[in-house]
Amino acid sequence: MKLLRGGTADLVALDGDRVSLRSTEAFAPGAPLAGNLETSSLVRVKVHRCRRQDDGFLVEGRLVDATRRLREELSALLASPAGSGSGDAASS
Repeated sequence: MKLLRGGTADLVALDGDRVSLRSTEAFAPGAPLAGNLETSSLVRVKVHRCRRQDDGFLVEGRLVDATRRLREELSALLASPAGSGSGDAASS
């Protein structure tokens, strides 16, 4: 996923409205995170926690205004081999 404020993020986990992302950028708790998938679908997250992890950040939060279609797209990213390893499907 390409972040609107710059950088990229890869989906790590999805559980209902809760998401975990590996991001190149840090986000403060309560901050909005927004980005576009390769399909141009907008993903919006309210950040709950952000921790430095290796050369990036693990961002945990809650999806905001997620449609059923968006949830299906995110689930498909996690199910695909590219979405869980290299990040090619989740970032652009």
